[in-house]
This record gives sequence, structure tokens and C-alpha cells, in this order.
Amino acid sequence: MKTLFTLAGLASLLLFTGPARAQTVYAGESTIDKVKAQGLYLTLQGDGKQIEKDWEAQLKTYGRLTASRGQYRVPNADISAVSPEPINLMSTVKSSRGSATIFAAFDLGSGNFVTPGSSGYAGAEQLLKNFASSSLFSQEVRTAEGSFDEAQKNHQKVVRNGERLQREIEQNAKDKERLLKRIEENAKELEQLQKDIETNKTDQANALTELENRKKNVEAVKAKKN
Repeated sequence: MKTLFTLAGLASLLLFTGPARAQTVYAGESTIDKVKAQGLYLTLQGDGKQIEKDWEAQLKTYGRLTASRGQYRVPNADISAVSPEPINLMSTVKSSRGSATIFAAFDLGSGNFVTPGSSGYAGAEQLLKNFASSSLFSQEVRTAEGSFDEAQKNHQKVVRNGERLQREIEQNAKDKERLLKRIEENAKELEQLQKDIETNKTDQANALTELENRKKNVEAVKAKKN
């Protein structure tokens, strides 16, 4: 069933139901490995750890990535929107349960960072904005899929419960059939017992008559001696 829940359908759903959330990218500074770098900041609301994973995946598309404790470097990043030449991309991510703040510095060489008004700034700014849109969309997809999975599990649970009830109905019918058969057999047993009782009464009468006859015979034999 989940395969029917297509990404295109989900995208249409989010397009009409998801709130538009513009993201602000702003210039700033940060110290990375004791180096003061100028760059751009972006703060996103949502699962901070997941946003950090998404950003790490994004960085890997630019070149060989090295990462350590929330600090990332792509020494020869290929980002044509920022510079036609390889650049030194440095980034940090501070994440929490409800948000993540990304700092990205684009070093064009010899500490010449991309800053407002410089060549490549518009591309760097758009890069972060595009990531923000992609990350938020991915969050909405995961949320919708999680909700769908929960509904699917609930549906499966209800179906299994229905199947269990059907099995119990079938078992109940079998039990009823056995009980009805047992009642029928019991009625026949009762009828036979009643017949046996009548026969036993006759047998008792005959046995009593035989007993009295034998008693009289004993008394007759004794009487001959006298």
C-alpha cells in the first residue's frame, strides 16, 4: 500500500496544505579551528539532528568531505554557482531537538571569503536558501510518511482484529454444532436410560418373584424333615 503513496502525490498535498515558510540567510562570522571565517548563517526549525544529516549529505555533493564534531570541510569544493574555481568550503552546525543553525564560509583562496556584495555571494545565499527549501520539504515528507505509516499500522491492526473475530465466529459455530450434536446424543441417552429403567423394574419384579419362590422351596425342604 505504501508504494501507492507517491512522492508526486505527496508534493501536491504539501503544496496546497503546507504553510509557506521563507527562510532568512544572513552574513556573519564564526571561528572554525581557531580561524575567524566570514560566511552566511541559516537557522531552520525542525529535527536538528536530521537537518544536520541533510546538510552533511549536501556537502558531500561538492567534493571530499571531512567532518568532526559539528565542523565540516570540503577543501576543493566544486560549486559553480559561487565560483568557477574550486573553493575551500568550511561549515559548522549547531543542532538541537527543535532546530539547527548552519554556518557556511566560502573561501575563494588565501582567506578571501565570500561576503555581501562580493562575487559569488548571491550564489552562496541561494545555495543555502535552496537547501532550506529542500530540507523543509524533506521534513514534511517524513512527517507525512510517518503519519501514513501510523495509519497503515492502525489499519492492519483493525484488519487483523477483524480476522480474529471472524475466526472466533467460525469457532463458535463449530462449538455450537458440537453442542447441538451432544444435546441430540444426550436426548437419545436419556431415552435409552428411561427404557432401561422400565426394563429394570420388570427385572426387579421377576427377581423378587424368583426370590420368594426359592424361599418357599427352602421352607418346603425343611418342613419335610420335621
